[in-house]
Amino acid sequence: MSAWLPKVRVAACNVAPVFLDTAKTVQKTVSLIREAANNRADLVVFPETYIPTFPLWSLGNAENKQQAAISAPIDNHTFFNRLAQESLLIDGKEMRTLQQACAQNRIYAHIGFNERSPHSLGCLWNSSVLISDSGQILNHHRKIMPTFYEKLVWSPGDGAGLRVVDTQRLGKIGSLICGENTNPLARWSLMAQGEQLHISSWPPVWPTRRVTAAAGNNAAGAAGKQYDNLAANRVWARRLWGRRGSRMGSWI
Repeated sequence: MSAWLPKVRVAACNVAPVFLDTAKTVQKTVSLIREAANNRADLVVFPETYIPTFPLWSLGNAENKQQAAISAPIDNHTFFNRLAQESLLIDGKEMRTLQQACAQNRIYAHIGFNERSPHSLGCLWNSSVLISDSGQILNHHRKIMPTFYEKLVWSPGDGAGLRVVDTQRLGKIGSLICGENTNPLARWSLMAQGEQLHISSWPPVWPTRRVTAAAGNNAAGAAGKQYDNLAANRVWARRLWGRRGSRMGSWI
């Protein structure tokens, strides 16, 4: 970063999970953690609700047929039931496997996952964890307010995870999930804590808005600029370094 900040090598995993299969997705995650460490990364970042998937079946956009829900919400119960069964407990065996992988490979990891409540059969959260290179969970965050159709799947979270962690080795790390990166108060809460490295996790559904007619035939390019502009503005507002992860392409 600079002479007075640590030099950090970050791996952003733009990868897909094994759809609704937590065991295989965790196995894939462990492999990617190992690969990132072998490539001398200090931190590896995974997408929003990477384990076991992002609930695209509920996505609905009446103006864009390419972003339409698979079917009406009442007909998507099979998907939700499977997602609930495959979601993680924060203190479950799958999380312990991920913690062990970080410790064994001496690498930090930020992982998005669907979290289920131990006190309910159907209460789920859009969550993320920051795991240290010793396998310790440094921060556990639940998305404060699910966005639009996400309310069909996830319950609201809380502000307990709006924390910046001083890792010493990598500096002060904070993170937000998807639309939280556009929430002024959520961003301010991290800035006020002296955040130096920001992690933003995203789903595989960019662009979030229709490309205007002015974009002409360069729809993909226009969408990419919109996406990059959002991330760049967040980083500029904080005067810090940023890294984002989403399920598109491969490594960046």
